[in-house]
Amino acid sequence: MMNLQKQYKNNNLFEQALTHRSWVNENIGIRGTNERLEFLGDAILEFVVSKEIYNMYPDKEEGYLTSLRANLVNTKNLANLAIKIGVGEKIFLSKGEEDGGGRNNPSLLADTVEAIIGSLFLDQGLEAAEKFIIENILIDAETKASSSLKDPKSLLQEIVQAKGLQAPKYQVLSDVGPDHNKIFRIEVVIDGKQQAQGTGKSKSEAEQNAATSALKSMVK
Repeated sequence: MMNLQKQYKNNNLFEQALTHRSWVNENIGIRGTNERLEFLGDAILEFVVSKEIYNMYPDKEEGYLTSLRANLVNTKNLANLAIKIGVGEKIFLSKGEEDGGGRNNPSLLADTVEAIIGSLFLDQGLEAAEKFIIENILIDAETKASSSLKDPKSLLQEIVQAKGLQAPKYQVLSDVGPDHNKIFRIEVVIDGKQQAQGTGKSKSEAEQNAATSALKSMVK
């Protein structure tokens, strides 16, 4: 982490990227939380990873690329990176959050990695943020691509439960056509909210397509 910190032109951005809202609540007026940086970093991460794997795998279709991207930028993967580079030791947390295991909380660690990406972008531009992503996240792309990628439903469930939410629920909206040639439309509901829909020639296919659509909008 010290080597990363030395790259910054504005050290305040580095410190803000590591500042959890619990610390701000106990240290009012010093600086803001890392949540805006997390929002920015999330968008940059998705863009860079999408661009890179699009170019790396020109023969792969949208569904495969969506699953690969989700396997690269999900909470578990980002949290593992945070542990690897020592993020947990440096996060500014309240005493209560720290006592509750905040330094090892996968969701908190993943959010902080996204905030670091956002802060690098503001401090040094897209090239610096892209370099960090390529060297630390996309380095695993070939390994994940060569292994069996988790299917969209399994991956969506993992991501949702990492956020502390109940497993996604799938509801049949319609089934149209004769028994031998039905088209199913299924909706996936997350935390009581309609998240996405998918269609298919079987319930299973429609559920997987709904999960794929949901991943596009919520993976992190």
